[in-house]
Amino acid sequence: MRMRKKKNLDSRVEAVTEYILSTDSSERDFNKALEEKSLFDFEEIFGNNYPVQMEIGCGKGQFIAELAARNPEMNFIAVEKVRNVIVGACEKVKKAGLDNVRFICGAAEYLPKFIPERSIDRIYLNFSCPYPKARYAKHRLTHRRFLELYSAMLKDGGEIHQKTDNMHFFEFSVEEFSAAGYELKNLSLDLHHSDFEGNIVTEYEKRFSDLGQPIYRLEARKR
Repeated sequence: MRMRKKKNLDSRVEAVTEYILSTDSSERDFNKALEEKSLFDFEEIFGNNYPVQMEIGCGKGQFIAELAARNPEMNFIAVEKVRNVIVGACEKVKKAGLDNVRFICGAAEYLPKFIPERSIDRIYLNFSCPYPKARYAKHRLTHRRFLELYSAMLKDGGEIHQKTDNMHFFEFSVEEFSAAGYELKNLSLDLHHSDFEGNIVTEYEKRFSDLGQPIYRLEARKR
């Protein structure tokens, strides 16, 4: 179901435009769009050369805002393809006075057009859509076609951290990461009953955990 456009969306976006990186592209076919790069200069964007981490599918921004507040010595790129949603995340970051977060409003397929190779230290995939029907598997953000894109953006030894409430999606992800040559570590089949420290609870995570559902987590390292 299509999300209803938020009231005053255009004016709200305008008020946080300094947090949104320009990714204007008239080309709808991402394969063709990637033929001409428009690479970001992170040092120019953030005014420093701190390490850069990325969350793909940031939702309302609770995770990225907390992560950025905890790590002022790092920079963060948050990606969300729904304009209705990303505006709330931008407002949250602006209200918190965080200057180490920028947003991209767009789909993950287009990221290599803008993100330089080997420039990202870590990617977070929090509660991505599991696309449960097998025929939609290629849309899952841990499908090997996406893992190839991430691998190009990640520095050597860079990591992908995934959390999900969906067991079948988690199993699929483990298989895809392994097939793509990533080294898996710190797998958890019930994160909230593990000894893992420093977890930042997302909006979805709290909802699922409150329902008694286990949270699955893994870390995948680029070899």
